[in-house]
Amino acid sequence: MYKISNLKENKEMSSLNKINYPAFSKHQVEVFIKRDDLIHPIISGNKWRKLKYNLKAAKEMGKTQILSFGGAYSNHIHALAYAGKINNLDAIGIIRGEPHYRNNFTLTWATHWGMTLEFVDRKTYKLRHNEEYLAQLQLQYPDAYIIPEGGSNHLALPGVGEVITELNEQLEYDYLLTPVGSGGTLAGLINADNNQHNLLGIAVLKQDGYLADEVNLLLAAQASNLDNWKILNQFHRGGYGKYKTADAQRILQFSQQTGIPFEPVYSGKMLLAFLDLLEQGYFQAGAKIVLLHTGGLQGLGGMAERGLLNADEWPVPERAPNC
Repeated sequence: MYKISNLKENKEMSSLNKINYPAFSKHQVEVFIKRDDLIHPIISGNKWRKLKYNLKAAKEMGKTQILSFGGAYSNHIHALAYAGKINNLDAIGIIRGEPHYRNNFTLTWATHWGMTLEFVDRKTYKLRHNEEYLAQLQLQYPDAYIIPEGGSNHLALPGVGEVITELNEQLEYDYLLTPVGSGGTLAGLINADNNQHNLLGIAVLKQDGYLADEVNLLLAAQASNLDNWKILNQFHRGGYGKYKTADAQRILQFSQQTGIPFEPVYSGKMLLAFLDLLEQGYFQAGAKIVLLHTGGLQGLGGMAERGLLNADEWPVPERAPNC
């Protein structure tokens, strides 16, 4: 069960661990993993990094609520609910889907931590970036600080950018890989890195240039000066939340051999993409490569609940109490 603990401003950097694996020796590369999944037992990885300065802004503005958007199994919604609880901010989740999802693994934890859930249909959810719709929500919830889906906005960038600050103190490296869902994490890394390293984003959903546009939008005027990055779109494994049994087994095998847990939607897809690129000769011999583990392991609970993976094989967290 998750334990309620204070989430104070993190003064300690997340650990960086070297990974030993036969394929790495074969291709003569050194591989490290940035364990952002260990930042906090509940709000881990990029979710905490992206929320950090948004929560600060909400408090500075005198807001008493935080509101955001997500699907029924959203890592962001899960993190936001807990962040609201420990920051004395009432959390509101605009959820894509029907009310019966209230009883699933993710949303039972969200309600356990006090989040108010408002379910909307897909047509309404598509308006989550629409200025008129957002204005209406602000009128409906005047005390709320509204955060975009996934936490990806300009205030997410400095929080994510602290990954680069930490890595620069920990290691000299050539490549940094990260999964890309909404673009905020990659944009924050690009902005802070300032063309120092090769940054590779692994798209976890099917899209045709959409994510690159989102990243450039977040980078704003600086986008044209920052060209050390690319998004690789061929490793989505069928689309968002989709993967084959063979993919899951490869991830599970890697986790068992290295002792590092992954899930098959975000960081797991990045891992598989990296292994495939390695076999294709993408990285030169002698390269030092960092994989950013962005957390999201709570998602294993929903996958096990839906029968998408075997709970006996994966590190599935417990359900919320009294449900």
